[in-house]
Amino acid sequence: MSENPIIWQPDVERMQASAMHRFMVQNGFDNYDDLYQWSIDESAAFWEALCDFCDVHFDRRAERALVRRDNIMDAGWFAGSQLNYAAHLLRYEGARAAIIFCGEDGSRREMSRDELRTAVAEVAAGLRNTGVVKGDCVAGFLPNCPEAIIAMLAASSIGATWSSCSPDFGVNGVVDRFGQIEPKVLFATDGYYYNGKRIDSLPIVAGIAAAIPAISTTVIVPFLGETQGEAPAGTVAWDDFAMAGAAVSFEPVDFDHPLYILYSSGTTGVPKCIVHGHGGTLLKHLSEHVLHIDINSDDRVFYFTTCGWMMWNWLVSGLATGATLVLFDGAPFVGEGRVLWRMTEREQVTVFGTSAKYISALQKSGLRPIDEFDLTALRCILSTGSPLMPESFDFVYDAISADVQLASISGGTDILGCFATGNPLWPVRRGELQCRGLGMAVEIFDDTGAALVGQKGELVCTRPFPSTPVYFWNDPDNARYRAAYFERFPGVWAHGDFAELMQSGGLVIHGRSDAVLNPGGVRIGTAEIYRQVEKLDEVVESIAIGQNWNDDVRVVLFVVLRADIDLDDALRDRIRDVIREGTTPRHVPARIIAVAEIPRTKSGKIVELAVRSVVHGETVMNIEALANPEALQHFRDIAELGKI
Repeated sequence: MSENPIIWQPDVERMQASAMHRFMVQNGFDNYDDLYQWSIDESAAFWEALCDFCDVHFDRRAERALVRRDNIMDAGWFAGSQLNYAAHLLRYEGARAAIIFCGEDGSRREMSRDELRTAVAEVAAGLRNTGVVKGDCVAGFLPNCPEAIIAMLAASSIGATWSSCSPDFGVNGVVDRFGQIEPKVLFATDGYYYNGKRIDSLPIVAGIAAAIPAISTTVIVPFLGETQGEAPAGTVAWDDFAMAGAAVSFEPVDFDHPLYILYSSGTTGVPKCIVHGHGGTLLKHLSEHVLHIDINSDDRVFYFTTCGWMMWNWLVSGLATGATLVLFDGAPFVGEGRVLWRMTEREQVTVFGTSAKYISALQKSGLRPIDEFDLTALRCILSTGSPLMPESFDFVYDAISADVQLASISGGTDILGCFATGNPLWPVRRGELQCRGLGMAVEIFDDTGAALVGQKGELVCTRPFPSTPVYFWNDPDNARYRAAYFERFPGVWAHGDFAELMQSGGLVIHGRSDAVLNPGGVRIGTAEIYRQVEKLDEVVESIAIGQNWNDDVRVVLFVVLRADIDLDDALRDRIRDVIREGTTPRHVPARIIAVAEIPRTKSGKIVELAVRSVVHGETVMNIEALANPEALQHFRDIAELGKI
């Protein structure tokens, strides 16, 4: 297979100024390949070196970094050590901005490092006063605002465990999550803004509190300024909850002490509660922020996310580098669709993170930020959530910035980080994720467990790494944990991505393994089809499923078209032609059907499995996990009317 072309190359000065270069040289290496191999062959030495390089403070040090090299689930990372995640995120003091918040309504707030430390101390004192102690759960039903970060840091500073959902969840969706972990305190806002609308959250907050008896206190943040209605009985205002004059302090906790509880998408049943620890989260994020993305205290880092997506947790850890976090809450295409780029210019954002879907939608909109905004401060663009199409790589360099590191990254809620990520020492190749992450023994396996290069297979990790889940909530024998990752290849983490390791060292993600199509026994990643279909201007987006048909599987493609376009036979032929020319005849769909909307999760991922279930007349287990569950009805109608 020929290599994908290089479309951007860092200059020597930029490479040598990077933290990755300094770390590489300090540890006796002169190229990334050798550094990477050392990081997986001698992983204990690598993670210890990272701790030294990033000045990780242990209240009590471990005798050794890794106890069991052959046990990914229970490796014993830094066993016996103690530290505190919040202490590292709040270690920088002074008047420099720690957080800049921008709302879609035009509001802007700035909080200095000292102001953040004070606010965390006061809310932590409020938690203690409410009876929250180490090991308790605290939850947030919040927009992406400074108070979400403050409440999380306050909880983690005293050893409580934080979990959050975004306010677009309904009562059932929140209760499916928080009801399992039974938080003592719930933080919520009176409402939020989205796409020009003021949305009242208070009725949902009341419903959550009523459905979860464990919640003893509900704290309301006045986000809208003027409340939509009366706060539920028994709630406490944010200002009344925080205890002025409290001093900041940090409870030393074990390396694996629960820090976060995150949730699986929940589209196949009640969401799994995935617990991540203080130490693993901190080390994994430092490796990615400092080394792979080269974030430092001069940076202003933005990621378009909600508090219900793991990228919020990832973004917040940027405080540990001394960087300023730029938060945005609202709709990215509100008004004329320029809100994020106006913010990027005004706030001098240096690292801009978003989803592949946003970049694709921006391209379809015709907007070219490079022509309208001064983006000279921007040096890195991050993309995740789904595979970034090669054409989107072209668009970034043509329409956003010609001199930027475009890092398509891939990992998951499961590891609270990345398997494949950016590399400031390497070029960007069209359509590729730059490299495997340091300390991550990533390989591509065939069905027999043999490693592949240049061929598609299952993305696996063969050796321990610190940010594996500590455990799943209410899974005392680890049966669900083991089943989720270790049944396919015993002792090896199978992540569920259908991927390809390139000769260059980069990776290509072809879709989720459970959504892989299998016509005639040939495995096809859905991203391979989307990559071709969405080249067409007429197509806004698409979703493909495998439909059981005549003792085989046939490919059915659903497309969302631009408002002025009809799906006629000529367009169907064009779609089939572009798929056939860009892939193989096996990829060509047997049926192409226009739909008004594609169902997706709260974090924006399309849900092939839910659509496939509906088409086959099966029940979708948890539609509360979807941002637009009503979209499924159209697919159900199509199937019931026999139009497929």
